[in-house]
Amino acid sequence: MLIIRPHTWRQLIKAYRLAVLTVFSLVSATAVAADDSACKHLIATGNPEYPPYLWRDPDNETKLIGANADLMQLLAKEIGVTIEVKYTGSWARVQEEIKLGRADLIAGAFLTVPRLDYMDYFYPSFRETRTVIWTRNNSRLNFRKWSDLIGKQGMTVINNSFGEEFDRYAAESLKISTVPSLEQALKMLGMSRTDFLIYEEDPGLAYIAKMNIAGLKAASTAVTNENLYLTFSHKSACNTGEMRGRLAKAVYKLTRQNVMNKLIETNIQLWRKQAR
Repeated sequence: MLIIRPHTWRQLIKAYRLAVLTVFSLVSATAVAADDSACKHLIATGNPEYPPYLWRDPDNETKLIGANADLMQLLAKEIGVTIEVKYTGSWARVQEEIKLGRADLIAGAFLTVPRLDYMDYFYPSFRETRTVIWTRNNSRLNFRKWSDLIGKQGMTVINNSFGEEFDRYAAESLKISTVPSLEQALKMLGMSRTDFLIYEEDPGLAYIAKMNIAGLKAASTAVTNENLYLTFSHKSACNTGEMRGRLAKAVYKLTRQNVMNKLIETNIQLWRKQAR
């Protein structure tokens, strides 16, 4: 018969605890090392047809430039991690890349409930935007309220959102078709292929100037005033509590400093120069 004395039991228990702690320490150290390695670099993307906020760099079409891209560089300095602002395709494709975790951040998105399924939002928003109704100058549509659009044929860019409340109203009450790009939508509006276009004011003005389109106007009453947020993919290897905290503090600091006002003015001038 094997007899284990009390002091032997204590030694065995002590040895077991030491072994467990050692394994736990090794696993933790490996996880931290992997996390540190994964988070040296973040990839941000966004709507490539969104001047003065974002558009493709004509000198390097793999990159996005604009006010939001500049904001990402200010964020990078605050958190000590490089942020590459990358062109990943259309706005619809951008959202797929975020769902799959092939990009980490969206540099500017409206808040909708479905998007909460695949990305986190950082508060506060860094910019408020106006969405308006675009028509031809000779249009009889006099927009003052949402119900003025009932019975008319509308258009917007695929996967665009204009706020949870309006999106729900449009789905229930309006006829709005979608096309892949803003350029295509503006051309179709100019050719009377649709009664109205719903899109944000600043990007619309920028593209009308670039395309040299005459005869279009924006309604003075906004459809919605929506906020732009920085978002973080749920599937990003860098989406940890520690990284979310660093980003949240940086977004809060830069928003309080109103840095976007200057960035937008600078990029309006850059867009106009490139368009010429």
